[in-house]
Formats: sequence, structure tokens, C-alpha cells
Amino acid sequence: MEKVVSGIRPTGNLHLGNYFGAVKSFVKMQDEYDCLFFIADWHSLTTHPKPENIRESAKTILAEYLACGIDPEKAGIYIQSDVKEVLELYLYFNMNAYLGELERVTSFKEKVRKQPDNVNAGLLTYPTLMAADILMHKADKVPVGKDQEQNMEMARLFARRFNRIYGVEYFKEPESFHFSDKAVKIPGLDGSGKMGKSEGNAIYLIDDEATIRKKVMRAVTDSGPAEPNQQKPEPIQNLFTLMEVVSDKSTYDYFNDKYNTCAIRYGDMKKQLAEDINAFCAPIRNRITDIQSNEEYMRKVAATGAEKARESARKTLCEVREIIGFRTTAL
Repeated sequence: MEKVVSGIRPTGNLHLGNYFGAVKSFVKMQDEYDCLFFIADWHSLTTHPKPENIRESAKTILAEYLACGIDPEKAGIYIQSDVKEVLELYLYFNMNAYLGELERVTSFKEKVRKQPDNVNAGLLTYPTLMAADILMHKADKVPVGKDQEQNMEMARLFARRFNRIYGVEYFKEPESFHFSDKAVKIPGLDGSGKMGKSEGNAIYLIDDEATIRKKVMRAVTDSGPAEPNQQKPEPIQNLFTLMEVVSDKSTYDYFNDKYNTCAIRYGDMKKQLAEDINAFCAPIRNRITDIQSNEEYMRKVAATGAEKARESARKTLCEVREIIGFRTTAL
């Protein structure tokens, strides 16, 4: 069975866009591949988060992914910093990475633009840490968004370079696994673009009923269609896209017909959409709450996942040390 390794950014609560994008795909992949998912808390240090934020973010993401359907009996899920072996491989890759090529990485240049007062070495060497996370486990495929494709190419570069320097065929070059074309793209509530935390237009899986209703009722609309069967402008199409994924087909068809006959009442549509979103999110929200209240279970899941990852990592490091020429002691 092919191995899939994927990092999860600890960036706060999951929203509907996350669920219908990466999360739902991960849940499906665990039945088709040998999967390892990790919460990338070391990567978060590039923005200097407070210690309590690091801990809470990891716990939040772990609980929410489990609530969404990641099964620790099928896929290992662990916290990146629990697998210290990654840091040694990160060091070896850094020794063979060059300043010029790291400075040319698009994501690094973008971070420099966004945080000019915090251009740290971690930002610069993000691709080598990502490569260590992936290559440590001999991954065949790595699910990535378009924004991470250049970092994936860097990981393949570091694999080739290691093999060339030491005259071996040790590291395989992992493939990028793109599911974005198949995943449903969930729009935001502000009338344009996709749903996202930074855009401030998201409905979170943990949102309560009142919060969901308030957000939906504030969604951008217009004065209504001027003629039958006219094309829906983006803000209105966004509402129908949301309804398509959370409501019954009959509900979608009802409001679509009302729109096409110029009889749509957006207030009624929003009330129904809010009710349907809440019905969709409520079971997940309840599971999140239950899992978060069971810290012993979360610790057990993280420890089991970390042990599975360390077993893979120890084997790789022993072989890498021997290839490089270091004494191979027990790890």
C-alpha cells in the first residue's frame, strides 16, 4: 500500500471550507493509503506564537480532525514536535541546501513581505523542514495545495541531491497529490472568494447555532433578479453553493426555482440555509466537544501516532547516518 504523509497547519478552528476540502479528502484517503498525518507545531514557530497558543492550537486541531472522521486505528495522527528524529534529518538537509535557492522560494518571499520585522532562519529553511517531515517516512504521495507545490519540488530536489552526493538511490521523490479539483470549493459569506479564516468570512464547525444564524443572515445579497432565469451574480451563487452542500436537493431546487421566477425572498433563503448549516455542523460540534473533554483519549491518540511515526523515523535515521558516515548507535 502506498504511503501518504501530510502536515496539518495548527491555525485555529476548522471551517466548512476546510471540511469539504482537505479534511473530507483525508478521511477518504485513510481507507485507500497507509496514512500519517501530523500537526505541524514546529512550523508555527516562525511567527513566534505564545507557548499556550502552541499547546491549545495542537489540541484544538487534533480534536477537530478526530471529530471529522480521522480514525487513529486506520491512520497515524501525531504532533510534529513529538518526533524529535525529524530535527536531525532537517539538519542534514540544511547542510546541503544553498542560500540562494532558499531565498528564491516564493512562499519565503511572501512571508518576508508580510512580516518584514521577523525574517527568521525558520522561514528561510521551511522547505528543508518540510522535506524532512516527508522524506523521513519515505512517502509516496503528499497532499498539497497549489501554494505548496514549489516546496514539494524542493523536497524532491533535496532527495535527488542527497542521493547524488552520497552515491545512493535511497530517498524516493514523492508525488504531489492534488485533490482540489475534486473537492468542493466552499465560498465565503462576504460575496466573493473562498471561505477562509484570514478573510473573516468563515463558518466554523464549532460555531453555535446563534453564531451560525447571525453570520448567515449578514451574508451579502442584492435586490433580487430582474428577469427570469438570469445568471446569478457571485454573492448569490455563493449562497446557492452553500445550500447545495448542506441542504436537501428539494430545498435547493425550491429556492432555485424561486430565483428563476423572480420570486426569491433572500431572508427566507438565509433562514433556511442557517438552519441547514446548523443541522450539518451540530453532530460534528458535539463530537468536538466530547473529544476535547477527554484529554486522556487525546493524549493516547497522539502518543500512539507519534510512536508509529518514530518507528519509521528511527529506521530512516539509522540508514541515513550510515550512508553519511556517522557511527550508527541505537536511537
